[in-house]
Amino acid sequence: MKQKILKGFLIALVLIVTLVVGVLSYVKLALPNVGPPPELVIEVTPQKIERGKYLAHHVAACLACHSERDWSQFAAPPIAGTEGGGGESFDIGIGQYHARNITPKQLGNWTDGEIFRAITCGVNKDGEALFPLMPYDNYGKMDKEDIYAIIAYIKSLPAINEGITTPSNSDFPMSFIINTIPQKPDFHPIPNKSNTVDYGRYLTTMASCVHCHTPQDEQGQFIEELNFAGGMEFPVPTGGTVRSTNITPHDKTGIGSWTKETFIARFKTFTDSAYISPKIVAGDFNTVMPWTNYAGMTEEDLGAIYTYLQSLKPIEHTVERFEKESMADSGE
Repeated sequence: MKQKILKGFLIALVLIVTLVVGVLSYVKLALPNVGPPPELVIEVTPQKIERGKYLAHHVAACLACHSERDWSQFAAPPIAGTEGGGGESFDIGIGQYHARNITPKQLGNWTDGEIFRAITCGVNKDGEALFPLMPYDNYGKMDKEDIYAIIAYIKSLPAINEGITTPSNSDFPMSFIINTIPQKPDFHPIPNKSNTVDYGRYLTTMASCVHCHTPQDEQGQFIEELNFAGGMEFPVPTGGTVRSTNITPHDKTGIGSWTKETFIARFKTFTDSAYISPKIVAGDFNTVMPWTNYAGMTEEDLGAIYTYLQSLKPIEHTVERFEKESMADSGE
């Protein structure tokens, strides 16, 4: 009897191990599965480059992460001459991720289709999954023509030889989970600007506002009932932790009392270099929000984003904006 029980236990154990190995092998070897890169050759025109420059710097803000930032100044504006060379690195407890060099030095041997797939699906030239710190799930909801424009622009950037080329690395179990994240895109045409809410939604999606202005739970999942309500935590290189603000139209804890003019002016303040030039002392309030990038948006586009945000459900959520690094945390 005991032998039968032991035999049954061993058979069950073998089946479980086989199943686990099979699932892990599938996830590691068969995923991501978003299809091959499209056969694509983008016609590069001055108009496309200009549109791509606007989007890459000021709306999708690709160059906010893929450039070095000057953390000695408020809001850490990108350092001139490093555009596209990479620079931002993120050690978030589940891996180490780097915004790499996206100038022709690094992407020169990528096809347009491979770049397109990476931006919209999160799969690189070698078929490997990218971690969604680059919000490819949002970029995959853009108009294809806007993606083409961004690609045309980054291909026009000067090649930077010294940029960040360090590969990202996921710790276990993220090294398996990451392969399940990429998905096929769901493209949307640019809405007519006369439909301000829809047009604002399109821009807000491209700017990935929800990613930074939504808190996460202990498992790193976005808390959907707090979408846009702020509270996402970011360590600041100059010391301390900053939290994103509530940008829902709640009168007291959000931006419900803001006028469109106030909203636009808040961004346009950062076109004034005098506002950001004072040096930041370690421990002073600073922010990861790339204000100087978003400040370059047109007033029309900023106004559309405001109109869309005002259409959201107001959420009461008070956020403590900044927490200084303690002496114990700093090792002093």
